[in-house]
Amino acid sequence: MSPEEFVYELGELGIKLTKLQIDQLNKYYEMLVEYNKHMNLTGITSKPDVYLKHFYDSLTLEKAIHLEKMNTLCDIGTGAGFPGLVLKIVFPNLKVTLVDSLNKRILFLKEVIQALGLKDVEAEHIRAEEFAKKHREQYDVVTSRAVANLSLLSEISLPLVRENGYFIPMKAHLELDIETLNSIVKKLNGKLEEIVSFDLPKEHSVRNLLKIRKLDKTNLKYPRKFSDIKKKPLQ
Repeated sequence: MSPEEFVYELGELGIKLTKLQIDQLNKYYEMLVEYNKHMNLTGITSKPDVYLKHFYDSLTLEKAIHLEKMNTLCDIGTGAGFPGLVLKIVFPNLKVTLVDSLNKRILFLKEVIQALGLKDVEAEHIRAEEFAKKHREQYDVVTSRAVANLSLLSEISLPLVRENGYFIPMKAHLELDIETLNSIVKKLNGKLEEIVSFDLPKEHSVRNLLKIRKLDKTNLKYPRKFSDIKKKPLQ
């Protein structure tokens, strides 16, 4: 996907980029490739692949929720900033928190944030379950792209979502059946409202957005210690 095709496909999603945003994404790409020479941020480095599999893929979250109407968003396990930093660039109204347990990724993200002159975006070096205990019920939207299994991810992420907010994991494959997923999110006071499934343009790989609404505050016992989550996953 060329940058021009990227802009066109975003138009099909109802997203119109400014020149500043186009320039910021290009600078982000350049920094990603440069830093990737010294640290393992991503295995995807060609410009067409980054624009399709990282930038466009991140912005498909708009298929599940209108981000221009949201205020706060948290990206769990953000890695090199996907989807959270891309969402911040394209939806500057969002106050975004990027969470990752690997400090070298956070240092990279802070460099990008500074270089692009972005405001209202924080990059936090902390384990996700520890972050969740400190920031309960704070976010309109919590998302995560291709990180961990849905049971673990739900237990860590749903406590962060405010009442009537949304947890929307982005998944290529659904490793849980719907009945099990419903059982898990119910324990956390969430409800699966919708699964938005689609193919990425050009390569036609499947993507799924799970739109899970927070009905009420999550019991304070969640999230458990990481060792307990791994030992006995919710089901």
